[in-house]
Amino acid sequence: MTYAEAIKTLRNKMLLTQTEFAKKLGVKFGTVNRWEAGAFEPTMKTKRKLAKLFVEYGIKVGE
Repeated sequence: MTYAEAIKTLRNKMLLTQTEFAKKLGVKFGTVNRWEAGAFEPTMKTKRKLAKLFVEYGIKVGE
């Protein structure tokens, strides 16, 4: 699963909109939108936050 797919799956499992997800991570809506579109990847700092959530929600990235 790519980062884009994993982020969208995570957000959907958390039942959040892109705006709500962005607020939770401390980023802007457009940032989440670009992640899900595959245009950009999160920064290392944000990847650390996401890694915890991926584990919590049983999402595997890069497989």
